[in-house]
Amino acid sequence: MLVPRPSSSSSSSALRQLLRTSSSTVPSSSCRPFSTSASCLARSAPCSEYMAVSHPDSSASPDSVVAKTLARFDKATLATYARPTVLLTRGKGLDLWAKIDPSSSPTSSSERHYLDFSSGIAVNSLGHADDEIARIAGEQAGQLVHSSNLYHNEWSGELANRMVDMTREHGGLGLTKGTKEGEGDEMKVFLANSGTEANEAALKFARKYAMVTAGTGPGEKSGLISFRNAFHGRTMGALSMTPNPKYQAPFAPLIGDVHYGDYNCPPSALESLITDKTAGVIVEPIQGEGGIYPANTEWLMALRKRCDEVGALLIYDEIQCGLFRTGTLWAHSSLPVEAHPDVVTMAKPLANGFPIGAVLMRGRVGEAIKVGDHGTTFGGGPLTSRVAHHVLGRLAEPGLRERQSRASQHLFGRLEKLRDWFPDLVAHEAGSSDVTKLSPRGRGLLVGMSMKEASDAGKVVRMARERGLIVLSAGSDALRFTPSLTVTIEQVDRAMDVLESCFLVLREEKQGNK
Repeated sequence: MLVPRPSSSSSSSALRQLLRTSSSTVPSSSCRPFSTSASCLARSAPCSEYMAVSHPDSSASPDSVVAKTLARFDKATLATYARPTVLLTRGKGLDLWAKIDPSSSPTSSSERHYLDFSSGIAVNSLGHADDEIARIAGEQAGQLVHSSNLYHNEWSGELANRMVDMTREHGGLGLTKGTKEGEGDEMKVFLANSGTEANEAALKFARKYAMVTAGTGPGEKSGLISFRNAFHGRTMGALSMTPNPKYQAPFAPLIGDVHYGDYNCPPSALESLITDKTAGVIVEPIQGEGGIYPANTEWLMALRKRCDEVGALLIYDEIQCGLFRTGTLWAHSSLPVEAHPDVVTMAKPLANGFPIGAVLMRGRVGEAIKVGDHGTTFGGGPLTSRVAHHVLGRLAEPGLRERQSRASQHLFGRLEKLRDWFPDLVAHEAGSSDVTKLSPRGRGLLVGMSMKEASDAGKVVRMARERGLIVLSAGSDALRFTPSLTVTIEQVDRAMDVLESCFLVLREEKQGNK
């Protein structure tokens, strides 16, 4: 059922009523929307309130305005994504609205409401249409949007300074939490436009650094290492570091001197993989697209040690797991400094949806990069830099981090309950030391849960969407949960109630097919 458009100042009580209204046509049974967290965890059976489809993808008739609009778009748009017939028009917080035809709605509304637990693939950490971000972006757009990197602007340097200062405050890149200015290594920042561009820059920097520090010629110490199940981007360099035939095969040959290892492999395997010909090693501390798999701390320490032994740069791709998504500034901030990288790449939440990417590196890496070695037309522009500067400050607020921690704990608790109710559907080996065998897994609000049948992950994503909940898949068999860091306990309960109903429907379908 469609819900009315709320004002930008909607209160939490209005939101509760909004989401109650969106499911009012579904018969009540074993749960209620926005049950208290204690009662949800104490329930003896999964929620069955959302068994019926309330948000069908294909509700528009071929002659409808929505259908005609999408058909017109399809004629001009390259089909690089397989999209459902959902036309999103606006959002607020964790709420999204899609355009539909009034004739298909009992209330004659032109919109349908969704609860977004994807945050634009871990991008909108402060939610959709944040009032302060909108104000700042509008103000800056009226002052200066672009001037090129041939000249300084007010905000790119401020952003770089804040990033460095926050790394000292929270820890990272070899610095312990609370390191004061003048202590430890210096740091440098390069601003780009996206995650894949940040990774491309980091790979270039690794090769240049190796050539300078080893005193070799081009190509003599140029090896690059990544790990299976990784995802580092789709441009040629980043794609070369993403060892998945589905992504790589159509674009071969890729860049040379690239080698792959197994994630969380025995430390002894690193000796033959990372050699004195290696320039850089790139790894996700928590693999995102691959299925939400955390790296073992001991393994990261072994990587650090081996890179030091051969003079290779260690690069952490924290595009999805960094910037407080997993509870700390960097996913490695809470790790021993013996597990810290030389370079960290970031993007997704940095400007809450405005295109941006960045590379943060230790000072000695920056010293190897000279004028003309790299560049960008749009990176570090005043508009995106000002927004990112604001976002970084907001993400670091203690109140938001405490709220995020509570939401994370509750989300894991609800998913563990769901897992125990559906052992026939969820893949989990209790007590396993292999993180790939555990469900749920992850950290903070980057959470994955594997299905026993890989195809069921996509089915659940569709079922959830058809009941007003947007979630993601990851890897070959996992559901991925990446809500905005502003998510409330009530919204976690709402999402998990819908998900439990989806699992009940899936179980019934499987039993009916036997």
